[in-house]
Amino acid sequence: MELQSSYPPLFRGLRDSAPAADLDEGSWMTKPIHEPDPIPVIDLQRLDVEPERLGEACREWGIFRVVNHGVPLDLLTGVRSHAGRLFSLPFESKQALLAAPLSYFWGTPILTPSGSALQGGAQSVNWVEGLNVPLGQLSLLGDGGDDDDDEVTVLASLRNVLQEYGVHLGRIAKLLFRAMAEDLRLDPTLSKSYLSESTGFVRLYRYPHCSKAGGNMSGMEAHSDSSVLSILCQDEVGGLELYKDEQWIQVQPVPDALIVNVGDMLQAMSDDEYISVKHRVKVRKPQDRTSVCYFVFPGQDSVIRSLKYRPFTYSDFQAQVQQDVKTLGFKVGLRRFKID
Repeated sequence: MELQSSYPPLFRGLRDSAPAADLDEGSWMTKPIHEPDPIPVIDLQRLDVEPERLGEACREWGIFRVVNHGVPLDLLTGVRSHAGRLFSLPFESKQALLAAPLSYFWGTPILTPSGSALQGGAQSVNWVEGLNVPLGQLSLLGDGGDDDDDEVTVLASLRNVLQEYGVHLGRIAKLLFRAMAEDLRLDPTLSKSYLSESTGFVRLYRYPHCSKAGGNMSGMEAHSDSSVLSILCQDEVGGLELYKDEQWIQVQPVPDALIVNVGDMLQAMSDDEYISVKHRVKVRKPQDRTSVCYFVFPGQDSVIRSLKYRPFTYSDFQAQVQQDVKTLGFKVGLRRFKID
């Protein structure tokens, strides 16, 4: 299968319009590759022994690595491999196969229709394509069709691996949130509904290499996640960056480690003690990047109560974000609910 046919048409044109960028180590990295980044590391098997490490990471960074998480390494590599197989399908096939409640998107954030940013030219496009998969509706991925069809087989295989992956990620999210709720001394009657495993979904991303980008294309613009927690499994290509102390820090890939972000919902629950970290993805290496992110949210009717924000549900927050994106072109986020 020809790789170019799998890219959305816009990406094909720009990939072919210039020779591949000469990306030596110094042109795409701010640090030597052997120098570790300072992202905190949380050992999931030592949460009860060193609970203060988790709270410190959430207050100072809003992001951390999780090790000893119990997810088999072959499952981590397998879920990325299956995502790669999905994205390698012809673009037109993906458009036809990936229907509601799944959401296939490219070029823009998931909140805006695919292609809407194209009016502003290539520089306003996110160099990404993705698939949004609600874990509660996984049975619809690859359901129906001819079992002998290679494309249906790819979707069915992805469904099977995501079922196992979702169980592990739900377990990790619950363990982390329980420790966070204790650290923050949240009201137990409230915190029970502050994280609902039934809301979990997985978003698969592919960031195609763009030769015209000169090694510095925006795969995803700077943003914070709207979730309670986001848990990322990234490949070895890299490109994730976080904003701290008025500078961007590259988050280097570490085998067998997961990256956890504090989301907007958790920042509100914590009365701004925890940080919903601003992050982005830059396309720098001359190869595609694949990542898989798990997001989890409060229960549908759970009202978030905070000393810093007026009471709101996640549905209230989501509706406001969508309205702001539609009218302003960007997410305002928690500031809309801040108590003056």
